Amino acid sequence: MPRSQDVYGTARGRLRARVVGPLAANARRRRHERFFALTGVRPGMTIVDIGCGSLGLRALEPDLGITGVDLAPRPEYPGPFVQADATERLPFEDGEFDLAYSSSVIEHVPREGRAAFAAELRRVARGWFVQTPARSFPIEPHALLPFAHWLPPGLRRRYWRLGAQGHWEDIALLGRREMETLFGPAEPERVGPLTKSWVCVRPVRPVP
Repeated sequence: MPRSQDVYGTARGRLRARVVGPLAANARRRRHERFFALTGVRPGMTIVDIGCGSLGLRALEPDLGITGVDLAPRPEYPGPFVQADATERLPFEDGEFDLAYSSSVIEHVPREGRAAFAAELRRVARGWFVQTPARSFPIEPHALLPFAHWLPPGLRRRYWRLGAQGHWEDIALLGRREMETLFGPAEPERVGPLTKSWVCVRPVRPVP
């Protein structure tokens, strides 16, 4: 797995990271095995990866026509890249892309900006694939702390110092209702009986 895809590669508390890292990698692989069937993406189609980070979807599909978008400059990004804020108007035409892709990004967007983020994502593409960790899952996936995301911000901020991430970020995970309000029907990704993530897909073409 490319290092940039190891989301816990620089985490504090290496024991937690060594345990959770492979589980997270396996979940991403399983999700991506269904990516083409779910989205209807085919070679030659265009994709915009909103919140791409340093590599994003290109780590898994380097040959697809992917344009990266991120708030931060990403000089290392290996392809077309635009630095932009998706809560404002993106510099693309309506329906310019076949698919908009966004993985583990919407929870970082402040609540007051989420409707605008979702509207821009939907505006620039004919289909979309949006994934986010589930608020109902008992382990906060950024800090790797149990129940952290269920605490009020004041308590959470103090507890956060014990977690894998170290620096404080006021991340608000989403439930199914909020995801469906923003992006349409949401499907659960489960770990045993528990929902770990929500995925919303509007396929480029009907899935057979």
